[in-house]
Amino acid sequence: MPEPGEFWATEGREGVKFSTSPPGRYAKAMVLADLPFPASPAPDASPAGELLAGQVIAVTGAEQGYGRLMGSVLARAGASVILVGNSPEPLAAAASSIEQGGGWVLPLSGDVAVPLDWMRVQERILEIFGALHGVVHIADKRAHGDFRNLSENEWMELFNANVKSSVTIAQLLRRRSPDTWLTVVGPHLDERGFHVFPQRGALRGLAEHAAQEGLRINVVLPGRASSGEEDADRPLGEVALSFAGGGLRHLRGVVLDVPLPRAPSGSERRSAEAESLAGA
Repeated sequence: MPEPGEFWATEGREGVKFSTSPPGRYAKAMVLADLPFPASPAPDASPAGELLAGQVIAVTGAEQGYGRLMGSVLARAGASVILVGNSPEPLAAAASSIEQGGGWVLPLSGDVAVPLDWMRVQERILEIFGALHGVVHIADKRAHGDFRNLSENEWMELFNANVKSSVTIAQLLRRRSPDTWLTVVGPHLDERGFHVFPQRGALRGLAEHAAQEGLRINVVLPGRASSGEEDADRPLGEVALSFAGGGLRHLRGVVLDVPLPRAPSGSERRSAEAESLAGA
């Protein structure tokens, strides 16, 4: 049996299944036809800063939340990361923070829910680098109210941010860069409103049927909203890293629940900051 934190896969009549920590959470998966699939993948032996060396990866929603986390994790692993977002100042601040940590990033402004915006961003990346190896798309916009009180405008905002944007990216990748992998960070598991199930269902369908277009798409569903603390959100970053260049890089069609530890409270954050200052 695998130890907690390892990835374990078995192939049966329904296709490939794999589990990750905690054991017992399974998702159907499809294996890329041109890559071997070991029954128990060994951890990647590359040093952390070389794991994604040579890869060009775009991260949407990169100015905050899980987008900022993904940008930091991927850049530290050696990727050239393009940070895409709507807010230029927070985007620039995120880029500066990642660069101070030794990563290489390029901020590009764009609203990925608008097809022309993503087309412009994608073309700019291909123009600069000549390639786009992967995209991590943050599609986790939450509703402000419950299902009964959602207005048509609010529902359309959710649909555009989470579903339309994901389909748009997939379609434009298929047209111009079909070998580019796409990992979608979908609606949080602790969001229980009825409105969230059609969104998750649409993203699941996108991932599970992308193979018919020759695309590699996976979806991860974090247990909660971003805490803004990298240590607390780290498991999600590790899963995305595995899809990009680690033990899961040969999988597609996966929809994976990612449990996360409880987010630190405000008082816990203040206490940790005080201890850090005292230690300095």
